[in-house]
Amino acid sequence: MEVINSRLISWASILDDKTREQALATAELPIIYPHLALMPDAHLGLGATVGSVIPTLGAVIPAAVGVDIGCGMIAVRTQYALKDLPKDRKRLREGIEQAIPLSAGKCNRRITVTAEPRLAELRRMATTAGFEPAQYAANWKLQLGSLGSGNHFIEVCADETDAVWLFLHSGSRGVGNKIAQRHIARARSGARMRNAVLPHPALAYLEEGTPEFERYIRELRWAQHFALLNREEMMDRVVRQFESWTGGRVRETERINCHHNFTAQEKHYGKSVWVSRKGAIRAEAGDAGLIPGSMGTASYVVVGLGNPVSLNSSPHGAGREYSRTAAKRTFSLAELKAAMRGIEFRPSEAFVDEIPAAYKPIDQVMRDSADLVKIRHKLRQLVNVKGD
Repeated sequence: MEVINSRLISWASILDDKTREQALATAELPIIYPHLALMPDAHLGLGATVGSVIPTLGAVIPAAVGVDIGCGMIAVRTQYALKDLPKDRKRLREGIEQAIPLSAGKCNRRITVTAEPRLAELRRMATTAGFEPAQYAANWKLQLGSLGSGNHFIEVCADETDAVWLFLHSGSRGVGNKIAQRHIARARSGARMRNAVLPHPALAYLEEGTPEFERYIRELRWAQHFALLNREEMMDRVVRQFESWTGGRVRETERINCHHNFTAQEKHYGKSVWVSRKGAIRAEAGDAGLIPGSMGTASYVVVGLGNPVSLNSSPHGAGREYSRTAAKRTFSLAELKAAMRGIEFRPSEAFVDEIPAAYKPIDQVMRDSADLVKIRHKLRQLVNVKGD
């Protein structure tokens, strides 16, 4: 842990100058209380730093949550051991790819039986919140159970005991993105009307007690729940494909589902604040959490230590060292294939920017997190599924 100043505390041993400058600028906002906590995976983001915990008094910064509201991880530990699995992992990968829409903009052709009660729950929640999700995305119902692209993934992994885990990463899809964009624009418009002086326009905030703030919080909570149920729906489909592949039933010995792009009202340092975790998970004492690495590297199942200085938070992944554009210029598909040797995946030029070398070493991130979380399991990848 490094106390950069009274308003910025960092756990990142790998931190470039631009990311540090961005975090320092955000930390100086008058609404920050008590300080901004920079996680070990911190890297440059739009306006606010990815891998930061941003507590605000009487206001919320929509861009500090980001456009993938509620993005996070879900993992299921099965009763299977590595030795019990069939050898043909390609068949499992292809089954998952057929069961779940991949890539940006892709959605389901029909509503599945398992999605129906989840959609009914979301419909009731939207009615209570007083808004219509279709105003943001006419096909929002068909988006439930879809993965997306970028760093979103589905994996089959084994831990240090050879126990088999099912693991995936996704968020609130297009409907969440549209909700976020609308409220980021409203915050910017409000800042211009108030002649607010900000380090970056993306740091515009909505003030508590205003109709704009209240509407954002209602729709934000809906999108966060959509993201959680989206992961549940996809995981149920992964389980079914895994059962078809193995020829047996999956007995779930554990299921963990956690956000890493979200806002929640919490009490820290004696005051009620809105905590926006932009690429960070909640790590209160006893909280189960998931911290994935990049393609081809380890992921971790953890339990929170409740570090009050970190505002009970921990990193959400490895954190980029190369931007997507820089990674595509620097690395090749051949290098990605070499990094993924021994893992069943679909080679594609579209995935080159996800190569492990574009990210911080996940094991260093975990060493930096020693006072934030305790490691329960270290997972290695067997099968990797991504969208172009």
